[in-house]
Amino acid sequence: MTVAQARLAGKVAYITGAGSGIGRAAAQRFALEGARVVIAEFNEALGLSCADAIQATGGQAFYVNTDVTNEDSVRTSIMAATAHWGRLDVLYNNAGGSTSVDAQVTDCPVDEFWRAIRLDLFGTWVTCKYGIAALMRNGGGSVINSSSVFSLVGTRGKDAYTAAKGGISAITRSMAVEYAPHRIRVNALAPAVTMTERVKSLLQTQPDLLNKTCERQLLGLTEPEEVATMAVWLASDESKTVTGQVIAIDGGMSAS
Repeated sequence: MTVAQARLAGKVAYITGAGSGIGRAAAQRFALEGARVVIAEFNEALGLSCADAIQATGGQAFYVNTDVTNEDSVRTSIMAATAHWGRLDVLYNNAGGSTSVDAQVTDCPVDEFWRAIRLDLFGTWVTCKYGIAALMRNGGGSVINSSSVFSLVGTRGKDAYTAAKGGISAITRSMAVEYAPHRIRVNALAPAVTMTERVKSLLQTQPDLLNKTCERQLLGLTEPEEVATMAVWLASDESKTVTGQVIAIDGGMSAS
């Protein structure tokens, strides 16, 4: 693929949680498509590894240590990103995740609720606070949030996670309305169970969970690269009239 053919040529993309899983797959794909990528990651070893891997294949990547649960860290990270590349065109709020501590609301520890809210919902909100301001200075751009299919369908045992992801779906729609006059599109991806290394390890130890998950995801489990493919489309000018959408990547779970 030449730069002239690349769908994201000339764009600067800021991706949180880009050191592993879906975020790493997206960072690598964005770089392949010609973007200059900011690896905004809390784990320094993972973040540097991702940046090094992209650079080793001829891509452009810059790592900045980022804790999305901390406002000062996010503000400093966005400033570092724009200082390094001179602009920001794409904001991909990928950082987040659930834990095995989550449960139905009557059993879920309060600390787990606030962990999910701080990481998933507040992390998205505060990154938008400073990231959208950077997009506005550049004349527009694309925001991609990470929701979940569990914000679209009922599920058991994840009431902290679903609360956070439901909030992300809601603010995605409101921000799409608010920032359309600034030529900023805001959409969210809503994957089902995605085969990251962490999920693979979990499913290997819980075969019953794997079987139940496969039953719900009619077309099979989602791969990180499949989510990254949709993120590229939302980041590109190909989706220039798409905003306020929560797009399920779920193998048919939300339709069944």
